Amino acid sequence: MYQIGKIIGQRVALGALTLWIVSIVIFAGVQFLPGDIATEILGRSATPEAVAAIRKSLGLDVPAHIRYFQWLGSILQGNFGTALANGRDIAELIRPRFINTLLLALSAAVISVPLALLGGIVAALYRNTIVDRSINIVTLASISFPEFFVGYVLILFLSVQAGILPSMSDVDSSTALVDRLIAMALPSLTLAVVVLAHMMRMTRTSIINVLGNQYIETARLKGLPERRVLVGHALPNALAPIANVIVMNLAYLITGVVVVEVVFVYPGLGQLIVDSVQKRDIPVVQACSLIFAATYVVLNLIADILSIVTNPRLLHPK
Repeated sequence: MYQIGKIIGQRVALGALTLWIVSIVIFAGVQFLPGDIATEILGRSATPEAVAAIRKSLGLDVPAHIRYFQWLGSILQGNFGTALANGRDIAELIRPRFINTLLLALSAAVISVPLALLGGIVAALYRNTIVDRSINIVTLASISFPEFFVGYVLILFLSVQAGILPSMSDVDSSTALVDRLIAMALPSLTLAVVVLAHMMRMTRTSIINVLGNQYIETARLKGLPERRVLVGHALPNALAPIANVIVMNLAYLITGVVVVEVVFVYPGLGQLIVDSVQKRDIPVVQACSLIFAATYVVLNLIADILSIVTNPRLLHPK
């Protein structure tokens, strides 16, 4: 247990270091965005004196390294600052958008994870048959398509032609649960299709590797039915890599929603960061980017911890 705790502690420290480096990259990258919030507020006809005055009032005349440490110190205290475009508190601005993004990612996971497990198990059981080859063709095709293409295809068939689902996901805090689920259906399906293939192929590969072990053959020689061999012996021993890839894809679901939210005009964190970039609202862009980065780092850290905890060599060292 001491060895596991030491390794987990090292992973946590590495995650914190990674997040700090990412914060530097985010702050530095945002500084190179074209345009200026002062010009965006005053218009292109503003005089240089007026631009300089509003930059000073917004604190943009302070050197970049000083602004970075001020920003980092405020973040560590839970203060994201104030949006330059509308003067609203950034935390209040982000909270409902982040909840919407989490709900979208969760709904996509509810669709994709069971289908990935089922498809991977079926492909492993009927490997090298027409069923396995068909599943591989579908998964490879879905991996090859970018998110926006999948989204537009779903809009064309399910919204424009069939008229089953709305093409725009316009929701707010007053939207009823059923209406919210209907509005989230197309973006959820888009994300599910994108991540489904990777999880399904990993499930298939893991189960096939386990099925070649001697204890599986022993269970079969005892006369156990194939379903019991699979569920009781193969699947539990194949869960470690499957759980790892599922958590990593959940991280992608949350951080990779930007394109999908823009396509469906879904009011999530991805849509907010795009709108803020257009308005040159630097503090909002920094806060959203840092939240995405922190979510990705934390979920990857969880994936690492799961792989460590489920490692028998660490649980039972000699």
